[in-house]
Amino acid sequence: MIICIDIGGSGITAARASSPSAPTPLGRVPTPLDAFGAFVAAIRDIAGTADAPADTPIAISITGVVDPADGSITCANIPCIDGRRLSADLVAELGRPVFVANDADCFALAEASEGAGRGHRIVFGAILGTGVGGGIVIDGRIVTGAGGFAGEWGHGPVAATSAGDPPVAIPRFPCGCGQVGCVDTIGAARGMERLHKHLHGLDLPSTAIVEAWLAGDDKAARTIEVQIDLLAGPLALVVNIVGPDIVPVGGGLGKVPQFIALLDQAVRRRILRKLDTPLVVPTQLSLEPALIGA
Repeated sequence: MIICIDIGGSGITAARASSPSAPTPLGRVPTPLDAFGAFVAAIRDIAGTADAPADTPIAISITGVVDPADGSITCANIPCIDGRRLSADLVAELGRPVFVANDADCFALAEASEGAGRGHRIVFGAILGTGVGGGIVIDGRIVTGAGGFAGEWGHGPVAATSAGDPPVAIPRFPCGCGQVGCVDTIGAARGMERLHKHLHGLDLPSTAIVEAWLAGDDKAARTIEVQIDLLAGPLALVVNIVGPDIVPVGGGLGKVPQFIALLDQAVRRRILRKLDTPLVVPTQLSLEPALIGA
């Protein structure tokens, strides 16, 4: 048995599992952000609801990047753990084995083992949620890379400065990572909202833009067209470099099959390998994939 926990900037969700296909949810509590003692207590308390032996291992999927060299975590969303060797610190506090991995990596592993990537050797899991992220799984193992940054296709100044048909100029928006022109600035939910305001002067949440697009709204359709054009090039480059058999998409937009179908078609037009079957596909997992990955 293992206790799997998914930790984000707003909440901690947990489950008890004897296999990836049979997790039993344990509930959700708010994430303490500023006090490490409160953070530890929250994990201890939610793990205590598992009705499991005190030495049962805990596996954590977490926002932030975990350096495989020393286990240190970079996590701006949760200041009290930023810079800590989180696994070692939690082992010392909780007295049981604790394993920690990035949430996008856990998503990719979940899709590779239990979802759309099942049976495929190389899986690239793309996240289109609040922002843009990703993870690589090869032969059932997460590829973290130097510093733990492998798969982070959302960052780097590579976003195009024009997109759509007819083309429209796209500013190089500043990114939270400190660079400008990152895919993260124009991809996923916040990127969709930023593009919609740039194109039409309208402040709308991504959910409303998607709803309007599906209902036939021309302005929303233009925003989606431009965003697909901006996303497809960088994702096609990832496909050419990594060589995945399948690219499952998680996050909010991974639950919009019409959006993913357009992205798949645009990516397949841009890659070297010619395919007649979908490559970029929606997530197949109904339970939180990061918990399954953990």
